[in-house]
Amino acid sequence: MSSMHPAFQIRSVAIPIYLPTLLFSAGEAALIPVIPAIAKSLGSDLSIAGLVASMLTVGILIGDLPGGAIVSRIGERMAMLWASVLALVGEIVAVIAPNAAILGLGILALGLATSVFALARHAFLTTFVPLTHRARALSTLGGMFRGGAVLGPLLTAGLLAIVHEPASALWITVAFTVGTAAVLLFMPDPDQSFGQVRPSGLSRPTGRTPDHTAGEIEAQQETHGLFRTISRNWHILIRLGVATGVVAALRAGRSVLLPLWAVSIGVSTSDTALVIGVASGLDFALFFVSGQIMDRFGRLSAIVPSMLGMSLPLIVLAFTHDAATAALWFVITALLMGVGNGLGAGINLTLASDLAPKAKPAPFLGAFRFTTDAGAATAPLVLSGLIGVASISIAAGSLGVLGLVGVGMMLRWVPRFVPYRGPKRAS
Repeated sequence: MSSMHPAFQIRSVAIPIYLPTLLFSAGEAALIPVIPAIAKSLGSDLSIAGLVASMLTVGILIGDLPGGAIVSRIGERMAMLWASVLALVGEIVAVIAPNAAILGLGILALGLATSVFALARHAFLTTFVPLTHRARALSTLGGMFRGGAVLGPLLTAGLLAIVHEPASALWITVAFTVGTAAVLLFMPDPDQSFGQVRPSGLSRPTGRTPDHTAGEIEAQQETHGLFRTISRNWHILIRLGVATGVVAALRAGRSVLLPLWAVSIGVSTSDTALVIGVASGLDFALFFVSGQIMDRFGRLSAIVPSMLGMSLPLIVLAFTHDAATAALWFVITALLMGVGNGLGAGINLTLASDLAPKAKPAPFLGAFRFTTDAGAATAPLVLSGLIGVASISIAAGSLGVLGLVGVGMMLRWVPRFVPYRGPKRAS
């Protein structure tokens, strides 16, 4: 694993690519379990609290639109740094929010920043990692998000056990964001280590063309190309793009539904953060296993168990809300979904990279991410609506059934569009 390609050493990108991801995601994850509780403390009911929590994925979806243009114009490192600044602004807004609406705006800004982070790292690894090791590299990237998802909630649980104030988790998020920005300021520059990396896949022109003019041209092409790329690749996006959107919906729905479920059955905020942190630990422990399975045995070998592991527990959970053992079922569901999500580390990143053209991957990656993130953004909004008009049990069951539909879509379309099964054995 240390030597993945003559021009690519995994350890050489550990600091510039993986460490900032770990720090940024830890800060984000520290906040996610307590967003509903913060919203309720500001006077929101359960459905509005879910709507506020969903602003994170809505922000990610909106950020997909200009994300490629931003990275193309100012470069990966500066895009990450400015994304950290935007995240910090959003977090400060959330700290001082007098009501749920302002809190939602702060969470929305955090989602916008997250989108830029994700696109730049994905495009970089797609460009430099060979196919035979792609899933492992991308599952490692996913593992950094999962590592942050372990660290953040556990720190939140510890803090809340002392101060008993949900909004105090915001200061953990602020601290990690500042740490991310510091690493980005002093880390080695990936562009200098591997040559100029343009996530749009376009080479910087040679000759007398000024650098800033080249960047403007690339940014314009990236901006105008997103919806054109969606149009040209609709036959893939309507199938595998929607299928990966279901995976994203399960993940986003899990992040919103489990804290809401805990609030609705009376689990304390500190206990909720602890349970989600332990579940995230199981998730994190399996990230490299996912990459190994996908590289050795094919993509479906990880996709199907992962989606079943997230869908079936939700369907069972839907029948336990009023049971005497409701808290126990909440813990079991959180842990099982952590295992399921861990088995699918890097699924969407890997499928997008498999399908992207080698020369200019970022326009397709941006289109694929937009389609996928649409599922992630829609799920929490639909869940909030279902909670408002029906019940949280109906919302949980519906999300689980949607996951089963996604399993069928993956079984139908992955073999058609992603024929790669794993390395050929020597005869």
